[in-house]
Amino acid sequence: MSPNYMRSFSEGCLRPPTVIGQFHTLFFGSVRMFFLGVLGFAVYGNEALHFSCDPEKREVNLFCYNQFRPITPQVFWALQLVIVLVPGAFFHLYAACKSIKQEDILQKSFYTGFYIFSVFLRIVLEAVAFWLQIQLFGFKVNAIYMCDVGALEKNFNITRCMVPEHFEKTIFLIAMYTFTVITVVLCVAEIFEISCRRLGFLKLS
Repeated sequence: MSPNYMRSFSEGCLRPPTVIGQFHTLFFGSVRMFFLGVLGFAVYGNEALHFSCDPEKREVNLFCYNQFRPITPQVFWALQLVIVLVPGAFFHLYAACKSIKQEDILQKSFYTGFYIFSVFLRIVLEAVAFWLQIQLFGFKVNAIYMCDVGALEKNFNITRCMVPEHFEKTIFLIAMYTFTVITVVLCVAEIFEISCRRLGFLKLS
């Protein structure tokens, strides 16, 4: 791919054809990624080391932590951010390869429909991620986790595990849910903006 294509691709990703899309990029790229990258590491970075069940048996701690966290929140949210970016990136890659200018996207029906489809796909992916987050993490992190170590001890046994910084993790969970909702609202608003422009209620830039 030539440098011109790469430049067009990067400009398309950073400056979508809609005002709300540009705000979404700013919110997604700065606030959400900063929150996850900096604060997420501070809250979850040492969770596995401080997760305590049986201080005399390290294998019990590891077994229960893997049961408590089938996937770490940082990894889940990082995957969510990457996957949600794919539809928009694919569209802008297509636009760069076809030498489509940003101002032409909202003027030609095919390009507009393709772009709306990429935005709608982002909404679907965010909704799926929201549902998966509920299934994996719930809405609250309890201070005590009851771990079934029967498979490890070869008998039925429940061990109490201490979850570090559970209150901070609960706040962080709610924040990530809120970010997902805000992103979905921005995507819906972007589709509404495109519709208004196509119908002539808003002037094309």
